[in-house]
Amino acid sequence: MTAAFLRVIAGFLLLCGGAAAWATPHVFLVQNSGWMEPFYSDPQSPFKPLVTELALAVAQPGNALVLAAFNQSQPNAPSPRALVSATVGKDTRATVTSALAGLDTARKAGGALADTDLGEAVSAAMTQALGGKDGIVWLVTNNRNSPNNDQATSLRNREFYQLIHSGDKIRTALAFPLRMPVKGAHYTANGLMVYAFAIGADGARALDGLLASGAVRRIITEPPARLKPLDRDTVRLVPRKVENAPGVTFAMAQNGVLRADVAPNASAPNAKIGWQLENTMYPYTIVSASLSARSTLGGEQRAVTLASHRIDALAPGKAQPLGSTLQLPVAQLPGKWSMAALKSAGSAYVLPGTIALHLADQKLALSQGFRERMAELFPGDPLPEIFTPPAQVQASTALLPIEVRVHYDSGPLLAVGGGLLALLAAGAAAAWGWMRPRRALVTVEDEQRTMRARTGTIQPIYDKAGNEVARLKTTLFGHQLIDLREGAQVRLGR
Repeated sequence: MTAAFLRVIAGFLLLCGGAAAWATPHVFLVQNSGWMEPFYSDPQSPFKPLVTELALAVAQPGNALVLAAFNQSQPNAPSPRALVSATVGKDTRATVTSALAGLDTARKAGGALADTDLGEAVSAAMTQALGGKDGIVWLVTNNRNSPNNDQATSLRNREFYQLIHSGDKIRTALAFPLRMPVKGAHYTANGLMVYAFAIGADGARALDGLLASGAVRRIITEPPARLKPLDRDTVRLVPRKVENAPGVTFAMAQNGVLRADVAPNASAPNAKIGWQLENTMYPYTIVSASLSARSTLGGEQRAVTLASHRIDALAPGKAQPLGSTLQLPVAQLPGKWSMAALKSAGSAYVLPGTIALHLADQKLALSQGFRERMAELFPGDPLPEIFTPPAQVQASTALLPIEVRVHYDSGPLLAVGGGLLALLAAGAAAAWGWMRPRRALVTVEDEQRTMRARTGTIQPIYDKAGNEVARLKTTLFGHQLIDLREGAQVRLGR
């Protein structure tokens, strides 16, 4: 790797370090070996515009972006070779367009067209461009992996396969096979492959977000073929109907959460739910697998009884019916007079949880339709071998978030509120009675006096000579004389 390329990468790493936490760095690796000749020489080739639009669609303003060309490293001809390293902004389109406009097929010393090493390019992106940090690596290739013009492409593909599937640094690996017929002076091609590799946990979250937002779909309409992971989110459960559960209804929210709306008086301990079990693992057919399921609600796990415990020959995108009995946490739901219910009056008390569907003894096979499509786009290329499921992936789990929602009316809350208001009124009345000065008639030596005193006070009473002869104590219930001096002529009233 040349000193110039290392300087560019160092600048890219500084961009990554200074970017915001959400600003996931993107590395675009664009193949320019000899096999790519028609994509560069065909005047009608949409290859370079595709790379530009994809880069600008996925790398948001503020993201760090590096664009590099790759083939295979040779003495004095390093690969990958950085073309752009920048923070995405208003000038990025012009920068990327200009860099790609000047890119052409590479040649080795002596004039022969350059060879290709996909594994070398991806490894350099992870270790050099990203510096071991999280991000997304995009690989744009004609799908021919032939280092040193090696005809043992099957072996080279296997090495690329091992890079993808071994270890956990590449969390997600997707492939987008695209139809792109081009014709050059030396070769013709029918298709182009775009790979997306999510590096690390942050890269996986960012790629999931891009797919969910439709940013990739705006440029590439083909569905992504999954290389990794193959041990989770392999199927999807969609509820079709609910039986024997009065007061309980199920629906799927837009965020993919299953909502069970439960009436406050529902007492059914379980619900029979009919599902559609869909294979979401394009491009794999689930040849066979055994099924089991459990629910977790309120921190407690419960078995989910399934009507069938097998999947057989379920093609990608296809679904089969699956019956189940789900235990409802009726005993854990708060009563209508509980504090939780009163707090939720007029809205809903939510008990979150999950339904976990486990596939064991899982056997996968590349679907015939995908094989045919790959043979059409990349004739004679054995690269689909990288889609062979790893032998160790024999189980998977699909999690379905669920919310049990109980809707309480406002009656109990109004009743409690009325009681609290009555208590407050009584308290206010007592307080007013306590604080209000009260009149007391006192007769001292046949002289009537009017005294005013608040509840809880004690006042001295003096005779005509100025001597204290008694004290007046005032309570909530009236007045009384205390500490009456012997022989004193003092009484309450006239």
